[in-house]
Amino acid sequence: MLKRLLLLLPTAVVPVLLVFFMLQLAPGDPAAVLLGENATPQQVAALRAELGLDQPLLVQFLAFCGNLLTLNLGDSLFLGEPVLGTVLAYGVITAQLTLLALLIAVVLGASAGVLSAVYHNRAIDKVTMLVAVLGVAVPEFWLALLLILGFAVTFRWFPVSGYVPASEGLLASLQSMTLPALALGLIQAAFIARMTRSAVLDVLGEQFIATARAKGLGARAVIGRHVVRAASVPIVTVIGLTMAVLLGGAIAVETVFSLPGIGRLLVQAVSRRDYPLIQGIVLVVAVAYVLINLLVDVVYALIDPRVRYQ
Repeated sequence: MLKRLLLLLPTAVVPVLLVFFMLQLAPGDPAAVLLGENATPQQVAALRAELGLDQPLLVQFLAFCGNLLTLNLGDSLFLGEPVLGTVLAYGVITAQLTLLALLIAVVLGASAGVLSAVYHNRAIDKVTMLVAVLGVAVPEFWLALLLILGFAVTFRWFPVSGYVPASEGLLASLQSMTLPALALGLIQAAFIARMTRSAVLDVLGEQFIATARAKGLGARAVIGRHVVRAASVPIVTVIGLTMAVLLGGAIAVETVFSLPGIGRLLVQAVSRRDYPLIQGIVLVVAVAYVLINLLVDVVYALIDPRVRYQ
């Protein structure tokens, strides 16, 4: 665990360094964007000096690293608020969306994958895998538009867009998050179903499964006690990858549904050339990625005792 925690630091710093230098190469001047088209060159130059954008790149980089060590990510150029607090506030909504989508993906995907493997080469297997292949090929934003057209516009079961906090009503909040979570979760459920099916089929061909059946164990006991646990390591790996993919897919889904999450915030920050906010978002997302990987490693040790002795 200590070794894994130490490896978090360089893993999280690398993407931050990349985005810092790439932003310097991006076209557009944050000071000019902030002041508007009617600003004079003198006003732009004065604002650049105030923000420190007129300093050499190395000086800006060293100042950025010094602030990073104290978790001082600066203030957003447009919002005028501390970057870290802003990112965490918007990140709560993205976390809710990601966890709900993950729940949908795991429940539907793992169940469909196990069912497809148990009834291998039968009609239910072929239909499930056909749906899974189609699901993997569908983009999140297109599925989101279909869900809006069907369940929000036609049946009016859910709101078209917007976010309702839980403090204003748990049911209303859940309704506002259902369609975005489905747009994210259904596609990843298709991916999990395919991987789960492959993992379960590999385990079903092992000798210890034949031995368990020879001892008289029923099909449910064999699947529940032996097959699912033996196939859980690759399934957990897929779930870990799914969590990372959901964070990336949240950008498109939050834009479509007008959710005030970290993905939509990133799109706005990029369009405004809000460098401190972009760097803060990248840092938080990078840390989330490496923490997810750490969590997957811990789960490995819990479900497979052999991992503890390696």
